[in-house]
Amino acid sequence: QGQLVESGGGSAQAGGSLRLSCSGSGISNNFWCMAWFRQVPGKEREGVARLFIETKTTDYADSVKDRFTISQDSAKNTVYLQLNSLKPEDTGMYYCAANAALCGLDANMYNLWGQGTQVTVSS
Repeated sequence: QGQLVESGGGSAQAGGSLRLSCSGSGISNNFWCMAWFRQVPGKEREGVARLFIETKTTDYADSVKDRFTISQDSAKNTVYLQLNSLKPEDTGMYYCAANAALCGLDANMYNLWGQGTQVTVSS
């Protein structure tokens, strides 16, 4: 079973930027799908962005389109989430997830998760 470790969270002002990283081990198969989710207390985990490794196709939640970008550095076995034009409503715990088959923004599709990294955006 693989392992995912997120980093790069922190605090930012509205309009600012952050870059999250997700380092994977044991998931080198090109058919893996990688995704980012976020969650705030009392709410369900929300799919933010996903990347199908083999075809490099991506998908984003409407709330982050044109502001967030998911990308991969295959040499480093790392997936990134660039967060630009941050808004206070982007605040939450961000999780990296991986799946060997299904690829979407539904948390139920994923069976491998990182521990999360906190993002806090102030107005």
